[in-house]
Parts: sequence; C-alpha cells; structure tokens
Amino acid sequence: MPQTAIKICGLTTIEAIDAAVKGGTSHIGFMHFAKSPRHLSPDKLALLAPRVPAHVTRVGVVVDPDDGLIDTLIAAGGIGAIQLHGSETPERAAAIRARTGLAVWKVLQVKTAVDLAAGSAYAGATDFLLYDAKTPDGAALPGGMGHRFDWSLLAGHKAPLPWGLAGGLTQDNVAEAIRLTRAPLVDASSGLESAPGVKDRDRIAAFCRAVANA
Repeated sequence: MPQTAIKICGLTTIEAIDAAVKGGTSHIGFMHFAKSPRHLSPDKLALLAPRVPAHVTRVGVVVDPDDGLIDTLIAAGGIGAIQLHGSETPERAAAIRARTGLAVWKVLQVKTAVDLAAGSAYAGATDFLLYDAKTPDGAALPGGMGHRFDWSLLAGHKAPLPWGLAGGLTQDNVAEAIRLTRAPLVDASSGLESAPGVKDRDRIAAFCRAVANA
C-alpha cells in the first residue's frame, strides 16, 4: 500500500506550520470561517503562507464562499486548492473549479452509507472528496469538532473520486483508521490541539509518525 498522505488543517502559527512540514505533511489547510477558532483573516494568511514550502499544497478551507472571497484568499495565500466545507452544490463546485483553475475538494459529512453515496454527484465537478463526520444538528461549526463516524462504512467503498478521511483523527487512532479504510489521505485538526485553535507541535509530530508507521 502506498504511503498515506497527510493534511494538517487549521494551522494558525509559524511553529505549527514548521512542525507539520517537518513531519512530512503533503497539504496544509488554512481556515477562513469567522466562527471557527482556527479562522485566519486574509492579512494573517498572507503572513503565514510564505512559511509553507512549494512542495506542500496550501488548501484554503471555506464555507459557502462567494467569488470575491475566493479571489482574496488565493491572492493572500498562494492557495493551491479550495476545500468546500458548506452546502455547495456540484454546480457551484464546478463553477469555482472552472473559474479559478484550482483543484477543488468537497467535504461530505458522513453518518450513514447514504451520505457516502452523495459523493457520486460531485464526480466531474470536483477533484477530491473528504469524508468527515456529520456534526450535530444546530452546531455552529461545519467540522473541526473532534467527532468521528463509523469508519467501517468505508471498508470496500468504491469512491467516485480520489478521497481522504477526516473527523476525530488523533495520533492514537489514525493507524486504526488507515487499517480499516485504506484511506489515501488523512486529515487532522482538533485532535492535534491543546486548546481550541491551538495546535500542539508534539501532537503534530506524533500524528505524522503514526501515519508513517501505519
């Protein structure tokens, strides 16, 4: 099995970026969503993004963005991919992809096998699907809450696009997640924090080691 790729999401400091890069991450996610403790303004993004080396993809994580916001984030952070974490339709995702020329990821919130099946609508509209845990009804955030779904749902699942696994991943459970799902990419955020929005460098390093050894 090829080495599982790593995305660390919601980084807000140079120290956390350095730890993620040192650990061998392939993607770093920068969140722009005001309600999130990991929110970055365009100005803050512009300060942090140059710390990410060229071989690591900068992913802009947004929720139901308009075109102006996407343009601002691309200009500020040299964004290489757009991760849609809201209620974006396949048509909207395809329009963003065509307009920007960037890879577009779509997050699918999963609780049952029916939720997995929704991914087929995004084939041809996006480049990548990220299976995340469905948040509780009424939650203020669309993700990054440390919840996980039943990973056995992905055993034998034939994804319509390249895909990754998110939701409640930590250094303690990521090896199990990879074993059960054979995920080509794993994405961690809140599970690597000492407080909401505060990434722990030791947890990032341990997570990366656990993936490498899985």
